[in-house]
Parts: sequence; structure tokens; C-alpha cells
Amino acid sequence: MKKLCAGRGSRKRFSTVNSPIFYLAAVLLLAPVCAGAHNLSGANARFVEGLDGLAVIPYMYLGAKHMVTGYDHLLYLVGVVFFLRRLKDVVLYVSLFTLGHSITLMAGVLLEWNVNAYLIDAVIGLSVAYKAFENINGFKQVFGCALNPRVAVLIFGFFHGLGLATKLQGLSLSPDSLVFNMLSFNVGVEIGQALGLVCVVVILGRWRQHNSFPKQAFAANTALMSLGFMLTGYQLSAYWWA
Repeated sequence: MKKLCAGRGSRKRFSTVNSPIFYLAAVLLLAPVCAGAHNLSGANARFVEGLDGLAVIPYMYLGAKHMVTGYDHLLYLVGVVFFLRRLKDVVLYVSLFTLGHSITLMAGVLLEWNVNAYLIDAVIGLSVAYKAFENINGFKQVFGCALNPRVAVLIFGFFHGLGLATKLQGLSLSPDSLVFNMLSFNVGVEIGQALGLVCVVVILGRWRQHNSFPKQAFAANTALMSLGFMLTGYQLSAYWWA
């Protein structure tokens, strides 16, 4: 009987370790580790600056790689789709985010908007905290009202696009075929975003099947909000000491 009980207990512990919240928590906690890969510096910078003329595939690859390692963008998207159960809602919100960051990514690079990268990244960190606070119904409970979530996603999409633009503005890009190369980079960003979203949506879908999801969801969004504030604090301190 003891062996049987022990076996049941071990299976329970095993299922906990392999539950969706375990993997999502690992993503949330390890996300800042990807910070170095997220920046367009080092080998990535030399690669881009060495390109001359039309380079569709290289820019698409770079855009996808940048988004996949873009911990701040992915954390925000985790918050956006966290409670979205219907595919059409996921598509709608992600489309608004895509529209926002596509506009400012292209405009920021092509029109050479001069914005401070640290401050933009600080706002991006705040967007993560904002969405997580919204997910736990914080705005309505504390302030009695909240911004329309669709409008908020679009607005923060503008800032995320500017964040992408500032990474490219720091490089010596060839002006030859720059428009097409930026379009290629943006397409790559969307590919990377789609790959990341598929993983997140699948994990969340499995997680929602657990009875403990409501309590764990609150804890996960609290952790997400904390990470957003950490990212903001890091960028503001970098701005202060720059």
C-alpha cells in the first residue's frame, strides 16, 4: 500500500513539473537572459552593415531572429493573449499590435526619427507591466476604469515598433534598396512573432484545462508585471548612466 501511495505521489509531482505553468514560468524567468541576443550588435551588426543593395532573405532572417530573442516583445504578447480563448480574438489583437509596430518601425528608420532607445525600451517594459496589471483587473479595481484594451495594444505597438527602429538606427545601413530591406525585416519580424505566439498559445491552451488555472494565472501575471517593472528600471538606469 505504501509503495502504491508513493507511486501516486510521484506521478503527481511529475505532472506538476511537466504542467504548462512550469514551462511558462521558465520562459518568464529566463527571458532576460536573452537580452544579449536581442540587441543588434556584435556579429549581427557586422552582418547587416556588410550588406549592400537588395537583401531580402538576410533581412527577413535577421527580423525573425530579433523577434524570437526579443524577450520584451514576447513578454508583452504573452500578456496580450493570456486570457484570449477564441482564435479570432487572438488574430484581432495581434493584428493591432502588428499594425502599430509596423508603422513606427518603417517610419522610424526611413524618416530617421531621433528617439532615445533607453526611454523607448523603458516604455516597452511598462507595456508589459500595464498589460499584466490589466489582466488581473487592476485598473478597474484601483481606478474604477481602464483604457480600451484594443486601443492600448495599438498604442503600445507604436512604441514596440520604435524600439525595433532604434536598434536598426544604430547601424550603418546601406541606403540602396533600404525600403525593400526594411519591408523584408518587418516580414521577418512577423514570422518570428508568429512562431513565438504558436508556442505561447499552445501552452496557454493546455494550461487553461487545469482546475488551478485561475490562481496560477494571477500569480503568473503578477510575475509578468514584476518583470515589466524590472525591464523599465533597467532601461531607466542605463539612460541615467549613459
